[in-house]
Order: sequence, then structure tokens, then C-alpha cells
Amino acid sequence: MLYILAKLGNARAVGCPPRAMYTSPILKEIQAITPQVAIQANNLSKEFRTGFWLNQRVYSLKDCSLCVEEGQTFGLLGPNGAGKTTLLKILLGIIRPSGGEAYILGKPLSDQTVKQHIGYLPENPYFYDYLTGLEILTLMARIFEVPAEVTRTRIPQLLEIVGLTDEAARKPLRKYSKGMLQRIGLAQALINDPSLVFLDEPMSGLDPTGRYQMRELILSLKAQGKTVFFNSHILSDVELVCDQVGILVKGELVCCGTLEQLLGTSSQYVAQVQSSSPEPLTNWLRELRGEGEQWTGILQKDPAQFIAYLESQKIRLLSLNLERKSLERLFLEKVQPRPEA
Repeated sequence: MLYILAKLGNARAVGCPPRAMYTSPILKEIQAITPQVAIQANNLSKEFRTGFWLNQRVYSLKDCSLCVEEGQTFGLLGPNGAGKTTLLKILLGIIRPSGGEAYILGKPLSDQTVKQHIGYLPENPYFYDYLTGLEILTLMARIFEVPAEVTRTRIPQLLEIVGLTDEAARKPLRKYSKGMLQRIGLAQALINDPSLVFLDEPMSGLDPTGRYQMRELILSLKAQGKTVFFNSHILSDVELVCDQVGILVKGELVCCGTLEQLLGTSSQYVAQVQSSSPEPLTNWLRELRGEGEQWTGILQKDPAQFIAYLESQKIRLLSLNLERKSLERLFLEKVQPRPEA
């Protein structure tokens, strides 16, 4: 699959100008002010037919629209079977959408030349297991037509970045653990120095140290101006590295935006009070929880009025802090079905 993607990307259109073409100073200034769009999806849908007569329709993706600017890191969240990998494969051109349209680096999905500027790490990468790590990276570099002198310097750099020793790189892939395969898969995704990197569950199979290194690598790619689009189940990692987040549920993108847009700023107060009963607090605090005589909840009204009320009721205020909603809480709100009235 990786071979086909890369090979198609080498089919350059006749007459296309090189990437480093001349740009007027005025146009450069406009481009610096106006952010360029790396991924633009408009109402993408994917329908599969099932049943003996193929007369049943199942939608794995429904009218999905999103926009990712160049240099941003986008994290796609969702439970198993939500359609995350389907969306990613449509954007990569591996499968065709049943409806809608999308543009990658300013070009439609049908334009194969854009593949030359894309890196891709599948969720479960499969390589020829009789090859060594060095050999698979060399093969991928040749597919992308990376010059030999560049390949000789880039491969050691990538091995160091992903945390594989030279000794490990000389072993056949059949002797690699799942974490090692994930690392060599990431290295091959970067072998062509892509502008846009797609990572499908990049934290899968990695130990805590590996997860930390993966986060740092994604941040370093962002610092280089690269665009990163990845799926993950690990909410804490997404919250640390992403500029934008989308949550996909049953094929529908239920929310999408920056963390500030989705979680808000630190504008809500969380109060902790000491009271023998929660009843005096129910009109002031929501999501009230506690143990013994200590109760915690989110303040619904004016802080000054709340403090005055506590003083009048002889209730002790232990703490009152500004906090914002966590990504985990937002995810559960969107994923868990609401009880029917």
C-alpha cells in the first residue's frame, strides 16, 4: 500500500512548475498574512453495501467537513468503529468517498502528484519481514526518488529521532516488537521529508517512554512548519500536542475546533466547601460530589454572591479556583448516549 501511494506520487504532471517557483514580494506578504489550507473536506461520506443481495446500506462516514491549516496539528478522536480510519484513508486517496469532496495541499484527491509530499503511518504497518530496518528505509527512499547522498544522511537522523539503534536497524523486521515496528513505520513516513504527515494511532504499542518521544516528535514536526493529522485514543496526548481537535461518533463529526473553542478558557469556578449536608449547595453548585463533609462542584452563579451566602449559612469555603473543562469530559459527553426523556 505504501509502495503504491509513493509510486503514484512520482507521476509528475507535465508542465507543472517546481515548488520553489518565483513569487512576487507582494504575494509573499499576502501569503504570510493569510494561512494556507493543508486539508479541506466538504461533506465527505462513505457508504458500504451489506447483506446477501447487497441491498443494505451502512454509512461509515456522514457529511464530514473540516479544515486544517498548514503548520497545525489536528487530532481526530472517536471510539472504535467511529470512522476515523475511513476518513483518513479517503484523505489519502486509498478509498474513494461516496459523496463530498476534499483538497490536500490545495489539490483535489484525484491529483496523484500531491502524494510525493505526504507521509503516512498506518495503524498496523506491514512490511516485508525479511528486510532489515535499514533496507526498508532505503527501499522507501528509492520509491520517493530521494537522492542517494540525501538518503545516506537522512536515514541515521531518522533512526535517532524515532529511538532505534544502529544494531536494531540491522535486524530483520520479523524480530521486531510491535513498538519497534511502530518506530520504523514512523521513520519511513518521514523519509521523503513530507509537508503533511498522517499518523493512524501513532501511540499504539508504545511504552510510556515511547509515547513521550512520539509527543516530542510531533511537536518538533510542528516546529518545522509541517502539518500533522493523527488519530488517537489517548486523550491526554491529544490535549498536549494538538491545535485542533475533532470528535467522530458513528461516522459523524459531532464537534471540531481549537481547544479554546471546545473547552473554553478558564472561566468557570470550581468550589470546595465543608458542609454537613449538600442540600444548601444544590442551587449554587452543579455536578456536586463529595465525601464526608467536603463537597466539590462547579459554581453556577456570581462568586461574590456565593461567598456572601456561605458566610450567612456558616459554611466554610475551602477553595475557589478557575478551571476549564477537560478533553476527557468533553469526549465522554459527546460519545456516551444521552438517556431518552
